[in-house]
Amino acid sequence: MSKETLEFQAETKRLLDLVINSIYTNKEIFLRELISNASDAIDKLHFESLTNQDILENNSEYEIIILPDKDTKSITISDNGIGMTREEVISNIGTIAKSGTKAFLEQLKDNGETTEELIGQFGVGFYSAFIVADKVTLVTRKAGQTSAVKWESDGTGEFTIEDFDKESRGTTIVLHLKKEFTEGEDNFTDTRTIERLIKKYSDYIRYPIKMNFEVTDKEDESKKTIEVRTINSMQPLWTRSKNDIKTEEYNDFFKHQFHEWEEPLEIYHTKAEGTFEYTALLCIPKKAPLDLYYSNFEPGLQLYSRHVFIMDKCKDFLPDYLRFIKGLVDSPDLPLNISRELLQQSREVRKIGKSLEKNILKQLAKMLKDDRSKYEQFWNEYGKSFKIGIYNDAFTGQTANDLKDLLIFQTSHENKFATLAEYFGRMKADQDKIYYAAAKDIKTIEKLPQMELLKDRGIEVVYLFDPVDEFTLEALHEYDGKHFQSISREDFKLDDEESKTAQKQIDDLTKDNESLLKDVKESLKGKVDDVKLTSQLKSGAVCLVTGANGPSLTMEKTFEAMNNPFFKASKILEINPNHALFNKLKESQGKDNFNDFCDLMYCQALLIEGIMPDNHVELANKIAELMTN
Repeated sequence: MSKETLEFQAETKRLLDLVINSIYTNKEIFLRELISNASDAIDKLHFESLTNQDILENNSEYEIIILPDKDTKSITISDNGIGMTREEVISNIGTIAKSGTKAFLEQLKDNGETTEELIGQFGVGFYSAFIVADKVTLVTRKAGQTSAVKWESDGTGEFTIEDFDKESRGTTIVLHLKKEFTEGEDNFTDTRTIERLIKKYSDYIRYPIKMNFEVTDKEDESKKTIEVRTINSMQPLWTRSKNDIKTEEYNDFFKHQFHEWEEPLEIYHTKAEGTFEYTALLCIPKKAPLDLYYSNFEPGLQLYSRHVFIMDKCKDFLPDYLRFIKGLVDSPDLPLNISRELLQQSREVRKIGKSLEKNILKQLAKMLKDDRSKYEQFWNEYGKSFKIGIYNDAFTGQTANDLKDLLIFQTSHENKFATLAEYFGRMKADQDKIYYAAAKDIKTIEKLPQMELLKDRGIEVVYLFDPVDEFTLEALHEYDGKHFQSISREDFKLDDEESKTAQKQIDDLTKDNESLLKDVKESLKGKVDDVKLTSQLKSGAVCLVTGANGPSLTMEKTFEAMNNPFFKASKILEINPNHALFNKLKESQGKDNFNDFCDLMYCQALLIEGIMPDNHVELANKIAELMTN
């Protein structure tokens, strides 16, 4: 096929400009990225060779070769990995972060986060080459195929692609360096500079990284010979004793092995011996991936057997609520050719997984106890996973039992995070329920009319801001014998003597005003399911609550956001008979403005809940009319 000139996508051009000009503050990181990509390519080839030896083309000696060249002012990175076809080059190289470019740019714009914290969540590592190069040439041949392809670009918006000749499989990338990177401390044509960077960033890579060194003859300095040396140690980090590994080595390992951009929040390095053996090196990344809760997110751990890579993204070790964990498991008890189907049936995998899960939860409990700020940092990133896990496993309740003491929520007690156990320990002697309120933020919750009574009684309230929170507490049902109670449901009642006396008065008033409540309900037919008087309001005139069973208002909004509008909350308008508005309501009964008065009360209750009435123009007109009469 003849040479083609193609354009990057519009969003890709913008992102490429970011990569080149602002994302990487550490310029030397390009080498780490390209070596990591080369290692990944060899991993993929090795995995495929387990079932297809022909793909190796009689060459099973994996290697990565670095060739700095002072004469041509370039540096070449080559691997004999899987390689790419023409279509794969266009798809993977011609389009940066094809699944996440738009989201990435929006994240930068909306959150003002530093680009280095976000860049690792998208597939743009290859383009770090343009930080130091004004032109990049890539030649690649897919293993098992005869045709190769050449890709070239200066990073300004276009690239060329053409058929090419390449004797062996794999990928070769030539970086034609910018002038400032061929001299001084950033001279990337200098073998000593490259050797230092490989030792710093890629020493753990499990394939030999080789480079040519010019050696001067000791007896005759005019004689120069070329010596090929392997620069990296290649010893798998997880095989070493924990006592011999520095924190910096762990951090570098996770950054390169799993394409992270910050040091991990927490690291777990465990080794088990006995009836089954394994070594696990796991981490909790400091930042959650943007697509963590999307269906296309692929969780899983890397699997090794006797230090040999078997597969990526093995999902069978950890439950879904630990999907954010990254790392690897190396076990000599698993065969090298184990398939995904056999993994699911493997007794060893189940045992290893249970052991890992137990250990992770144990370490998180220790973090919660010993380093509260760090745990809260973890919770802000990954707490949603635990809450979803409890809800999804509501039928058995096992996940809830494992995680309930790791849950933390903000509460009205100094607006700080609290565990359920801490809330339980502060409960009043006569309090038999754990009260919670759901809304978009603290201000909205604190303005709910029901909160006034609870504050007066000094009763702590759990704040729920995430749409999944209420589903989680519904699934938990209770904690240590105390049931959860929404303050926005019709069965919300305080059980002290004062509240019981107030409720008796409400019962009497309800009998006296049966016809009024019936008329209000008729007026709001189709909008509310019932109208009641309440003792749970102090200065507030009205509130909107839902039935004791079924979806709440928050749940209804969540279902609507998921394009599932059929789950509707049973809405109940509650009126405070001690408020002056109630007397005005009684005065309007039977008059022309009664329906408008009822509708205004209903709209007021909606607005308190943060819900915009269906016809806000009509509402404004009714308010204006009422104000002028």
